[in-house]
Amino acid sequence: MTQSILNDPFKNKGTAFTETERQQLGLVGMLPPMVQTLDQQAEQVYQQYQSKSSALEKRVFLMSIFNENRVLFFKTFSQHVAEFMPIVYDPTIATTVEHYSELFVQPQNAAFLSIDDPDSIEESLKNAANGRDIRLLCVTDGEGILGIGDWGTQGVDITVGKLMVYTAAAGIDPSQVLPVVIDAGTNNESLLKNPIYLGLKQHRVRGQRYDQFIDRFVSAVENQFPDVYLHFEDFGRSNAANILNRYKDDQLVFNDDIQGTGIIVLAGLIGALNISKQKLTDQTYLCFGAGTAGAGITMRVYNEMLAAGLSPEEAKQHFYMVDKQGLLFTDTPDLTPEQKPFARSRSEFANPDSLTDLLSVVKAVHPTVMVGTSTQPGTFTKSVVTEMAAHTERPIIFPISNPTKLMEASAADLIKWTDGKGLIATGIPSDNVEYKGVTYQIGQANNALIYPGLGLGAIASAASVLNDAMISAAAHSLGGIVDPTQPGAAVLPPVSKLNQFSDTVATAVAQSAVDQKLNQKPIESVRDAIHQAQWQPEY
Repeated sequence: MTQSILNDPFKNKGTAFTETERQQLGLVGMLPPMVQTLDQQAEQVYQQYQSKSSALEKRVFLMSIFNENRVLFFKTFSQHVAEFMPIVYDPTIATTVEHYSELFVQPQNAAFLSIDDPDSIEESLKNAANGRDIRLLCVTDGEGILGIGDWGTQGVDITVGKLMVYTAAAGIDPSQVLPVVIDAGTNNESLLKNPIYLGLKQHRVRGQRYDQFIDRFVSAVENQFPDVYLHFEDFGRSNAANILNRYKDDQLVFNDDIQGTGIIVLAGLIGALNISKQKLTDQTYLCFGAGTAGAGITMRVYNEMLAAGLSPEEAKQHFYMVDKQGLLFTDTPDLTPEQKPFARSRSEFANPDSLTDLLSVVKAVHPTVMVGTSTQPGTFTKSVVTEMAAHTERPIIFPISNPTKLMEASAADLIKWTDGKGLIATGIPSDNVEYKGVTYQIGQANNALIYPGLGLGAIASAASVLNDAMISAAAHSLGGIVDPTQPGAAVLPPVSKLNQFSDTVATAVAQSAVDQKLNQKPIESVRDAIHQAQWQPEY
């Protein structure tokens, strides 16, 4: 081992190398003489972080630490989870995705796969892994990034950010993760016209050629990393569900936009119902924005109603989907397979042709739950919300589109318009709302509350698949943490306690896997298995 260790983020300790280590590793004279502790380094990083004036500057600085020293990065992150989350991930990451090509410094141990070169998939994965034992792989094709759309190869930043949260929240070893982007082209004309765009300058490939590439990719992943948990992230509407359905019954795969968002909304819904003392099966659910996330959430809540004893026919009567054309009917053109089960018959309504906007639908169906994944800012208007609140005692309203500029409504407005009766969660961090002497804490329906613990539980239990029972266990474990007796209580636990309840979620998921005999290795104690699977940021 030589001075190259200083350029290896998994092994570098920087100024924390002891005198003995410096002698042994050929680092004498390569570092300032003072030997620092990890705590001293972390304090120094945090002070530098605080000196940065904008969220973007803070993120760029933190990424420089990440590139140099993983232990130091995660040590600092673990001490400031709630403060760093919106910087490291959403909403600031939306900006770095949009400007990835301009900001590019180094690949951050990611694998870049090209649709034009399927023969190099195996080699690319092998090179990026560089001999590391990969247990968690996060992949995107960059088509449906957050609420900002198609960013092609620049979407790789999402996978890097996602994996950071896995480590910070659940203790997944950062040397055992691999971010991957599949560059299948882009339909973002601004990228195609940008001379410094780093991805393929061609329109997106679809159909058979795309599907074959995904199949080759999944096979290569299984061959190279047989114990891997494969996380699909921000694939587009036309591909996300198809890909998940193709592999979920035979392999350990997860789609965060379909399943993760569904779990966190269900958990928030369970938390809200714990507060209101109402039953899930008594709710009327309105999905506003029926894309990948909206349809995935709807299906998750629907499955929960089935688990509560309703028949498929009974359960479907509780759901209404609204997209850009209004309420979705069985004869609406171009319904996706995920929308079709929840499309309504025109014969149910006196004036079906008038149900082309949200207010009209709310007046017609009187929802008790309204979830926004539309990326249409301000669409939960005062008239919509007051109409909803007029017909239900505790309206449950989750405007979860992100980033901030795409929210359907602010938490403060929703609390005011419902006279403090609304049970609210937002997709981005929201400040407490003061209203009529009560402090309302606003839960964040952020997938980060759920997917790290879910992944840890699946990995620790060596589960063969991730199934509905494990997913339901995760939602219930999180939704059960809220304190229903506290005035203004949040429907979800705070991000500041991410580490604690990631363990709660992991335990529930791993226990479910063991109960179903899905564990591929003997497990005597679920708690011990989870503890053994966790990594700590220490030298």
